[in-house]
Amino acid sequence: MKMKWASSFLALLGLTLTTPALADFPERPIKMIVPWAAGGDTDNIFRPFVPHFQKHIGQTVVIANIGGASGTVGAREARNAPADGYTLLAVHDYIHLTYYAGMADVSYKDFEPICLIAATPSVLTASAKTPWKTFKEFVEDAKKRPGEITVGATLGSTSHLFPARIEKAAGIKLKYVSYDGLAPRMNAILGGHVDLTDSNLTQKGKVEAGELKFLAVGTEQRLPEIPDVPTLKENGIDVVYEVVRGLLVPKGTPADVRAKLDEACAKATAEPEFAEALRLQGTRVAYLNAKDYGEFLDKLDAENKAIMTELGLAKQ
Repeated sequence: MKMKWASSFLALLGLTLTTPALADFPERPIKMIVPWAAGGDTDNIFRPFVPHFQKHIGQTVVIANIGGASGTVGAREARNAPADGYTLLAVHDYIHLTYYAGMADVSYKDFEPICLIAATPSVLTASAKTPWKTFKEFVEDAKKRPGEITVGATLGSTSHLFPARIEKAAGIKLKYVSYDGLAPRMNAILGGHVDLTDSNLTQKGKVEAGELKFLAVGTEQRLPEIPDVPTLKENGIDVVYEVVRGLLVPKGTPADVRAKLDEACAKATAEPEFAEALRLQGTRVAYLNAKDYGEFLDKLDAENKAIMTELGLAKQ
C-alpha cells in the first residue's frame, strides 16, 4: 500500500511540476527555421508574418535562415530539435517532393501541424533574352529543340515540379539547372544564364521593366494583377499550381503548446496588414487550423506522390 501511495504521489508531483511550465509557454524566444536563403519567397512571406505572430504569442520570434539541399538541411535541424514548441519549421510543398525524389530523409510525418498561412500562384517566367513573345511560341521552339531550353529550378522542389508538369502536358523536353532557392534562380535568369524558371507576382516589376517575361500563370482564371498573362489552361495545358506555406513543429510537441501556437497563428493571419503585405507579393492568406492543416497535408502528400510517380521523378 505504501509503495502504491508513493508511486501515486510521485506521479501527482510530476504532473504538478510540469503543468505550470506548459501553462507559461512561451517563456523564452521562439526560433522559426526558414530552410531557404534570406530574400527568397518563403523568407519574404514569413518576415511580415512574424511581427504579428510574436505579438499574439507574447514572445520574441527569431527567423533562422538555414538553407541547403533543397530545404532539407533546415528541415533536418527542426526535426531534431526538442519537441517543446520553441522551434518552428516554415514549409511549403517541398517537404513532400524532396522526400519522394529520394533527396531527403525528412518527411512531413516527422512533424506536427500548426497552421497553413498562405498560397502563391506560380507563373512560368522567361528571360528577356529569349525570343518568345507567347507561351505557344515557347512550346513550338521547345519541340524543335528538345533538351536545349534551360530551366532554373531547385531540384525536387516546387520550382522543379511546376515546369515538369508543363513539360509533360506539352509533350516537350527541357534541361534543368539546379539552384538552391529562389534568389540564386532569379539572379541566373536575370543574367540570361537560364531561359525559364518558376516565379510569381513578386517579379511583376521586372516584367514591366523588360527584364523578364511572364508566359503563363498556373491559375484557373487570369489574375487581375496581370490581366494580359494567359493561364496555362487557355493554352491547352491542364495545370493549376500554387505554392502553399505553413508551420510545423517537431513530433511529440505537447498538445496545449501546439494549441497556443495555432491560436497565435489564427490571430496573426487575420491582421489586415499581413493580408496587404501578402497581396503586394501576389500571395493570398490561406489560413487553416492545425486539424484542417493536418488533413490538408495528408491530401497534398498523396497528390504530390502521385504526380512525382507519373512524371518519373519519384524514387522513394
